[in-house]
Amino acid sequence: MQEKKELLASLPKVDALLGEERIMKLENISRVVKVEAIRETLDKYRSGILSGSILEFSKDKILDEVLKCISRKVQPHLKRVINGTGTIFHTNLGRAVLAKTAVDAVVNIASKYNNLEFDLENGTRGSRYSHVEELLCKITGAEGALVVNNNAAAVMLVLSTLSKGKEAVVSRGQLVEIGGSFRVPAVMEQSGAKLVEVGTTNRTHLYDYENAINENTGVILKVHQSNYKILGFTEEVELGELIKLGERYNVPVIEDIGSGVFIDLSKYGLTYEPTVQNSIMKGIDIVTFSGDKMLGGPQAGIIAGKKKYIDMIKKNQLTRALRIDKMTLAALEATLKLYLDEDKAIREIPGLFMLTKPAEKIKKDAAKLMRMLKAKLKDRAVIEVIEEYSQVGGGAMPLEKLKTFAVALKFNNKSIEDVDKELRKCDIPIITRLYRDRMLIDVRTLFDDEYKIIVNTLDSLV
Repeated sequence: MQEKKELLASLPKVDALLGEERIMKLENISRVVKVEAIRETLDKYRSGILSGSILEFSKDKILDEVLKCISRKVQPHLKRVINGTGTIFHTNLGRAVLAKTAVDAVVNIASKYNNLEFDLENGTRGSRYSHVEELLCKITGAEGALVVNNNAAAVMLVLSTLSKGKEAVVSRGQLVEIGGSFRVPAVMEQSGAKLVEVGTTNRTHLYDYENAINENTGVILKVHQSNYKILGFTEEVELGELIKLGERYNVPVIEDIGSGVFIDLSKYGLTYEPTVQNSIMKGIDIVTFSGDKMLGGPQAGIIAGKKKYIDMIKKNQLTRALRIDKMTLAALEATLKLYLDEDKAIREIPGLFMLTKPAEKIKKDAAKLMRMLKAKLKDRAVIEVIEEYSQVGGGAMPLEKLKTFAVALKFNNKSIEDVDKELRKCDIPIITRLYRDRMLIDVRTLFDDEYKIIVNTLDSLV
């Protein structure tokens, strides 16, 4: 007990540590942050002394801990990470990475005043939606378009406008959970629409929809199975048939297409995913989709379709509550402009580039990373390139397996779990996959400047 008292008494005071040269040199760090870091570090040492886990210490060691604590405090909580998982639109890692032109557009608009709601031609108040509506109509073929803050909001706004207090007819097989415990039925209820389920989980026929239509029917809703698949004994009604049914009974048909694909990716070797243009061409009244998944832009919910319905939606009071800001608009406009040239979109939108990257190119990139790691780590790890599969992510194309190549590592003196934990604590965290007894780094989702970061980080940890 006496030893513990002596150790506690010998801990340096807060003011003494503040006066240390290593702390005073941090002129760009506020005194408040320094004091907090010092107190937290000293509290940690006191607890360790009392528990018996700390039996000795030095002032330099305490200062090291204080500096680490200061570093953690000044770092942003939302930070860049390196995605070595191979999942392209990783929901937990920010989904779509913006194209350089979109990033430049955000910086330009965010750092200066802009014409967000100002009509430069007439010198009067303008509409923020005008900046992208014409582009969206040009790309999709729709008569009108509107953008809100995400696709769930888009669905809710459409239903609130066209089916509030009325019935919304939807197949039981399409009542999906869209992530984070948010579910289509709950979103529909929040809109004020009354949910009417038809068919069964695996089979829904045209007559199921027709039998449900009455004088109180507001809309027919079709939800694209973008984040799941029902296989086997199944049946669902083709979009064109639903559109004809809606026309016959004068009931608008809405499609929640999910990811928002503008390019037929089947010509790049992927499974066909319905495009927004296809829905518009078939005569859909309203289609909703996300901006930050396979479209490759910022988080947004895009509503496109017939002008008479878009005009009604624009007047809904919820529209203001769900609107997007200047930075989202800037990023979205720049992303949409890339789609005016398909080849340019594939080259410059990171998500599309990763999706369509040839397997042989990925194999060469994996070999390059392996050589760099072997040169640095030498005999500290067993390293090889293995064939694997990447995922699209973001709730899109759930059955799609993208052939890829990953660098597999097994460390001689550390477990992969311990290294994985340390990688997540780095200034630039590195997220990998752990499979069986190896750490996998899928190079499909790496950027050129990240290879050296990975190599140097692992060199410092193992």
